[in-house]
Amino acid sequence: MTQTILANAQLILPDRVTPGAVVIENGLIAEILPGASLPPGALDMQGDYLAPGMVELHTDNLERHMRPRPGVDWPHASAILAHDAELAGCGITTVFDAMRVGSIPSDGPDDDYKKYARPLAHELAALRARGVLRISHLLHLRAEVCSETLLAELDEFGPEDRVGIVSLMDHTPGQRQFRDISKLAQYVQGKYKLDDVAFAEHVARLQALRDRFGDAHEAATVEIAHRLGAVLASHDDTTRDHVAISAGHGVRLAEFPTTPEAARACHDHGIMVMMGAPNLIRGGSHSGNVSAADLAQDGHLDILSSDYVPAGLLAGAAILARIWDDLPRAIATVSTNPARAAALADRGRIAPGLRADLIRFRLIEDATPVLRGTWVRGERV
Repeated sequence: MTQTILANAQLILPDRVTPGAVVIENGLIAEILPGASLPPGALDMQGDYLAPGMVELHTDNLERHMRPRPGVDWPHASAILAHDAELAGCGITTVFDAMRVGSIPSDGPDDDYKKYARPLAHELAALRARGVLRISHLLHLRAEVCSETLLAELDEFGPEDRVGIVSLMDHTPGQRQFRDISKLAQYVQGKYKLDDVAFAEHVARLQALRDRFGDAHEAATVEIAHRLGAVLASHDDTTRDHVAISAGHGVRLAEFPTTPEAARACHDHGIMVMMGAPNLIRGGSHSGNVSAADLAQDGHLDILSSDYVPAGLLAGAAILARIWDDLPRAIATVSTNPARAAALADRGRIAPGLRADLIRFRLIEDATPVLRGTWVRGERV
């Protein structure tokens, strides 16, 4: 039996912050010791906070490492390892790697929508089998209904692939995230240097795909998610009608609802609401949608996602701690709540019998968190 003791810490427990130590045996939390004493052989946390390792349900970070520039395809093994190391260095101990399924085989702006998820999942599994990944990786398949090949790509995955989440994605211009097409134009035309004519053609092509495939793709994706044993998530719900449809599908997690109305409706249906930490940190949505801070103040924010900035997850939790004046509640949005939403009962809290996935951090003068250590199954990574 191997034993590690992390002592002289401020433990962030589900209902309080208290001085104490965590005893780790064979990768699990064996015991919580009260007080600020330093048992013989213990590691001194020097009064820093000790919190559950963070659970990330939705991140584009792996794609960013794979495509560091438009048209640049980085070697995938190197991208996965860099992504894994970055998340560990930010205090994320479990990640659901977001991979889009559903492609648009064409040139132009849609060229980024080529198939990639199945081979990438194989590469990720191979690295996991070799024991070179620092943290726990599961899959989040982002099912893009506005595409041509969604169902064929989903059919390539089975229960053995560790698919934990399937989200219903619909990025058709003119609704949900991009109700304001001018915001989409700003993003797409800036990224791909399109003139107005080329952008209009791009919009028309996506809207035609939605008309042709959207409803059938959505219904089939719900069935496939159940077959895979995955949690079903909605994405960018905007109206109460959107949420009612999501609830009818059995959705348990709402990613980035775009309006206060949709967030309230999610809670009415017992659906947990996830918002992006960048929205919270920047003071608003880059797409012009609802502010995460407003939802937090209204009591309609349950989970944070780093989205496209891994370091934003802990920083976002620190902001929520100030908004709510409640550090345990804030930390729960990046640990306990996402673990519960993803049906992971073995992590997300500091409690005996759970995985010893832990992070050590302190807050400097402006309440900015400084991560000082990450442990996965009791091993410092």
